[in-house]
Amino acid sequence: MQPIGTIIREELMRQERSISWFARKLSCDRSNVYRLFQKHSIDTALLMRISVILNRDFFAELSRNLPANKERDI
Repeated sequence: MQPIGTIIREELMRQERSISWFARKLSCDRSNVYRLFQKHSIDTALLMRISVILNRDFFAELSRNLPANKERDI
């Protein structure tokens, strides 16, 4: 599975949105956005904000990568 930062960057590019636009929507600096693109995991509250901004359910996409319904040791 690709790191979440890579998936977010690809979606931003697919939508032809700029880094500056995305940074404004997230209320952060462009440098923070570039750091976000390098992350393998991020906070769920931040992922929720990004999902709303980009109008894409990243949670559903990530959950599709879970193993099939096998009993798991908890």
